[in-house]
Amino acid sequence: MAEQRRTAGADGDGDERGGRGARGDEARVWEELVATARRTVADGLVVGTSGNVSARVGDTVLVTPSGVPYDRLTPDDITGVDLTGRQVLGTLVPTSELPMHLAVYRTTDARAVVHTHAVHATAVSTLVTELPAIHYMASALGGRVRVAPYAAYGTDELAANMLHALTDRSGCLLRNHGTVTYGTTLDQAYDRTAQLEWMCRLWLTASSLPALSPSLLTDSQLSEVTERLKGYGQHS
Repeated sequence: MAEQRRTAGADGDGDERGGRGARGDEARVWEELVATARRTVADGLVVGTSGNVSARVGDTVLVTPSGVPYDRLTPDDITGVDLTGRQVLGTLVPTSELPMHLAVYRTTDARAVVHTHAVHATAVSTLVTELPAIHYMASALGGRVRVAPYAAYGTDELAANMLHALTDRSGCLLRNHGTVTYGTTLDQAYDRTAQLEWMCRLWLTASSLPALSPSLLTDSQLSEVTERLKGYGQHS
């Protein structure tokens, strides 16, 4: 959903916004957040100002503002709220999807959240209640990826539906809407979004062939990969 931009004071609450200046870590993470948001556009995961990105620094959540093209964001546009949603940094209005982001931070150990309107993932969300286990990388998201029931964007109902779909998972699909993933870093959250979109594209491609059905992985096969992934990558 394209979002609209407001400035502080539009609703008479300008005095409540921008209560303090950004600290060192917040300024650094803001740069990383803007770079990640721009990457979602460059990689075709969002169009225009759809989708949003956030990162947690202490008890402050830095989040992309509503309705501002990512290529126009500057260090002075830093936008942050506390875990109750009260704005503590900046004057630009936070994304309308703030309830989803805050719900993730309140209930998980997430340090970053990425929400997109990726086309293949959104298409899959209209077809099934769970992404079929087409590839073992589903294990990187905790298992079979669920589809949260539809609710209007920006609502507490959507946030609640998302949390249910995220139980024991780090990513889910939103019915007729898009994707949500989270991680301990912005890079990890983004990579999980990219993997989810790729798996959705893979399943759509395989299932579109006439008279053939793609082979799917079993629960035991996914569990095996989950264990193997625990030792994946470099170790200090």
